[in-house]
Amino acid sequence: MLEPKDEAAPDFRPALVICAWDVDEAGWDPVEDLSGESWHPIGARTLAVAAGEPEALATILSAHLDDRSCRGLLLVGRTRRSDAFRLQIRAENRSLDGGRLDVVGPGMARATAPVADIVRALNEAGLAADASSDSEEDAGSYLLYRVLSGLPDGPDTPAIGLLRAPEHETDAMVQRAVKAAAQAMAHHLPPLPRSRAN
Repeated sequence: MLEPKDEAAPDFRPALVICAWDVDEAGWDPVEDLSGESWHPIGARTLAVAAGEPEALATILSAHLDDRSCRGLLLVGRTRRSDAFRLQIRAENRSLDGGRLDVVGPGMARATAPVADIVRALNEAGLAADASSDSEEDAGSYLLYRVLSGLPDGPDTPAIGLLRAPEHETDAMVQRAVKAAAQAMAHHLPPLPRSRAN
């Protein structure tokens, strides 16, 4: 006779946070069926963070990344500048009102996610995609800079990326893109040492 599954069993997969920052965005739903279970890429577990006010959201996301079991963050939003899915590879030191966010911080921060692999995965999923250094003046760019500038330097830096969907793309296509991007990121996340796992 099979023993019931131990719900308290530790999960040694690294965590990947996925956050669609716009409160009006319905394109990414981590629960894909009636089971109530969140979708997970192979080799990682997803943590969905709900949209919210950008300053508070930046604090929440940074707190997740301070947890050594969390090895990545995928920000998800829209672009008004492209008809293709776009990986934003840098963010400028800008506050939400357009001024400089941090007077002593670098003028720009670069995404740490495997951009080429994500673009390739999106193309293989049948989605037109590219990478861009253009920073859009919205909460997504603000969050990307805030999170990246707060990370310590070193080889253990989490993978941080920002995926933008075309403004009028369907929710189904956004879900396909998020899953492709998350799976590409998961391939690069190292397994957790057992002492760090939750």
